[in-house]
Amino acid sequence: MRKTPMVWVAVMAAAGTLLSACSSPTPQRARVSDTAAATSKATERGAAPTAHQSPRVSPNPPAAYTPAWPDRTLRTANGYLLNKCVPKELRSKATTLTTSDGLHLSALVLGDGPNGVLLNHEQGYSICSWLDTGQELAAKGFHVVLPEFRNHGASETDPENRDIGRDAAAALAELKRVGAQRVFLGGASCGGTTAITAGEAQKLPVTGLLIMSSPALCNPIDAVPSVRKITAPSLFIVGSGDMNGAVEKQVRTLYNNSGAKEKNLVIDDDGYHGTDMLRRGAHHAQIRKRVMTFIKDNARG
Repeated sequence: MRKTPMVWVAVMAAAGTLLSACSSPTPQRARVSDTAAATSKATERGAAPTAHQSPRVSPNPPAAYTPAWPDRTLRTANGYLLNKCVPKELRSKATTLTTSDGLHLSALVLGDGPNGVLLNHEQGYSICSWLDTGQELAAKGFHVVLPEFRNHGASETDPENRDIGRDAAAALAELKRVGAQRVFLGGASCGGTTAITAGEAQKLPVTGLLIMSSPALCNPIDAVPSVRKITAPSLFIVGSGDMNGAVEKQVRTLYNNSGAKEKNLVIDDDGYHGTDMLRRGAHHAQIRKRVMTFIKDNARG
């Protein structure tokens, strides 16, 4: 029995054929093959930063706008719009980002310090796709930004649905503003495509790249020229059955064009899409361990 589709993404095959990718195709036999809380509280109280903290910066002000998914949106005690999926203990970490085209995005800033991590969610998913990963990394001393893309969750609607690469760029600009001195790029599906293009275009040193089920082309974003310029260690993960193999073809295009000297491709035969591979399928625990180890080993540069 086929799984109910959860998200559709637009991708382009090498010959130029436009495809629509479903996040949850029929599962196959599982195989995986290779080809700080106390510190934050002290900062909030105005205590002098430790050697691992960034100097405190003024928060972005809340903004008034209509969220894309109002039935799933709440307003925090500090006035920010935020997806209801975020637990109460993390709602004080909400902020508002403003993109280069003037759109407002909901985001979370977790952790502190110079070692930044960007985690971009899939189209059709939400800020909570990477939330458990972001929490674990923040507890290990990393500075994590989780943006929610336009037309999703508590972020503003863009009727023209313009380039979501602007959203990734706004999140990277926030990481730099709050004190990150280097950045690890991560993303799932089109979130990975934008992590590549926006990450390569910004000025912070890139320490690593994690791609999960990301198309080389997410209209109008072509990540191939940018991935050729990213030389940091890179990990590409994809489900072999995702859209009957079409997504694997796209990820292989990114992998083959990667400029990284140290790069690995992981194929998961469960066929799940993006961050679903971290939570579902026979080998999700193995994949999650691989992902977390890769980020922790590389995000400090």
